[in-house]
Amino acid sequence: MTLDRKSRPLVVRFGAMGDMVLLTVLIRALYARFGQPVDVVGSGSWTRPLLEGQPGVGHLFVIWSRRSPYSLSAEQRHLVGLLRERGPGPAWVYESDDAKPSWLLQRAGFSAGLISRSSDYPRRPGEHFADRWLRFAASTPRDLQTAPPLVLAAAAPYSQLEVSTRARAQLDPWLRERGLAGRPLILVQAGNKRTMRIGPRRRASNTKYWPEDRWSAVLRGLRAFHPQHALLLLGVPREARLNEEVMRHAAVSDLHNVADDLPIPRLLALAERATGLISVDSGPAHAAAAVGCSVVVLFGRAEIAQYAPRGPNATVRSLAGLVDGEQSILGINAEQVLATWQELMTVTSGRPTGTR
Repeated sequence: MTLDRKSRPLVVRFGAMGDMVLLTVLIRALYARFGQPVDVVGSGSWTRPLLEGQPGVGHLFVIWSRRSPYSLSAEQRHLVGLLRERGPGPAWVYESDDAKPSWLLQRAGFSAGLISRSSDYPRRPGEHFADRWLRFAASTPRDLQTAPPLVLAAAAPYSQLEVSTRARAQLDPWLRERGLAGRPLILVQAGNKRTMRIGPRRRASNTKYWPEDRWSAVLRGLRAFHPQHALLLLGVPREARLNEEVMRHAAVSDLHNVADDLPIPRLLALAERATGLISVDSGPAHAAAAVGCSVVVLFGRAEIAQYAPRGPNATVRSLAGLVDGEQSILGINAEQVLATWQELMTVTSGRPTGTR
């Protein structure tokens, strides 16, 4: 197949929010390589508000039920119809099991030779996802007869999101309504989707749970370091209760629970404005780094070398602890987080902490 303006790249990734932030590495690399917007097939409520309007992003095809049998999924059949109408072209598929996504593409008229699968490009030891994405972007489906090379030296090995003019404009009145206009801001992300599932928060399967009393100690430390800053606890609405519990235990002033009113465009604008973020390994941590916000990230079992947030002009410090010789977020204490935060502030501001 000869590449023309109608056969622009397509990427398939059914990922969580952080995964889709990392996907911007692949999207931008393919955009630079082919000079055409990259269409994306994804899932989840975060995909459209996160990627829509971003540089290099073309059409977004979002579905919810990707694992259902095709015969029982009207939206999968609708997706196939939309892709058939779009027309076949080179496609890059990333899924731990890429058989179903590839099958959907072939049903829409994409030949197997037009599909590059990530399973053919396994991760190298110690390789970050951003670097793997660049290798993947340099791959060429075998049936693509003409394709420009990807100049790896010129490609950016970090996630990048742009904050829209509209989101910036809407942030100021939102801050005024909450008494935060003109205030320096520090962000905290205590919750994650595993923590908010049904059942005890501190269960073995919840590898990203960090106890409320430790978050409270961090908030007290931040208040001591930064007496003029407002401290904002982030999240989605179902995480608001967790935030309230942490705030009650912290018992310090000028804490704000904004989990009830934080759509993704506002989150990006807020992160762009903030002094920094302390977060569990989460989508908001990746999004913040992608807009240039410096971050301290607490990791559970995930490998830091592979998943640490990367962003333009963002300084990132990642922490992991040990419990019984195994990596665990429960091996991190509040004193370590606060010491790392102070070091981060020194690096990013060049001034002693507490004055930024």
